[in-house]
Amino acid sequence: MSPGVGRLQVQRAYDLVAADYARLLPGLDAETPLDVAMIDDFARRCAAAELSPVVDAGCGTGRISAHLVARGLEVTGIDLSSGMIDVARRNYPSLHFETGALESLPLPDSTAGGLLAWYSLIHAAPQQLAPIIAEFARVLRPGAWLLIAFQAGDGRGVDITSAYGHTVAMTNYRHDPAVVTRLLEDHGIRVHARMSRASEGTEKTAQAIVLAQR
Repeated sequence: MSPGVGRLQVQRAYDLVAADYARLLPGLDAETPLDVAMIDDFARRCAAAELSPVVDAGCGTGRISAHLVARGLEVTGIDLSSGMIDVARRNYPSLHFETGALESLPLPDSTAGGLLAWYSLIHAAPQQLAPIIAEFARVLRPGAWLLIAFQAGDGRGVDITSAYGHTVAMTNYRHDPAVVTRLLEDHGIRVHARMSRASEGTEKTAQAIVLAQR
């Protein structure tokens, strides 16, 4: 399957589930306390760096964008799904959202004061990671912080046929934290911390979070 076909499937799936996604995940209740602590640490680092805006890449319906704004950050939310962006704009009319793909963010070079990719890579095949991380490196300002969360594994994909009460067709990829770390370093983004944790609640796999700086 070509990246374009995969992207179209993901876009259609999230357009379909957008309203129910927002209803079922209205805030950060799905995140563990450790996850929220990592997001808040990222927010503090971005605030201390005094660089803006922070980009929520793969923002979905804007729930984490709103969390970051509540912590004093200027945020631009970007998502592939126009359906998700429509919901985000309705739910958070004072925030700024745009449609865009991870590998072609609608931003000039070196303009992002920080970037959050919270489970945004889960539909990217392993061969798509390098172009996406290169794009993150392109838009980040020197000194800007990056926080990435993803399902951990060996890079193999799992087909998804149902999500948020709808029938869908897309693939989740469980990425190797060592591969993500190496790609970040290869693109001039220094890894500051890497955290892996076991699955909790309804999660089916281990999770990983990487904090890095441009």
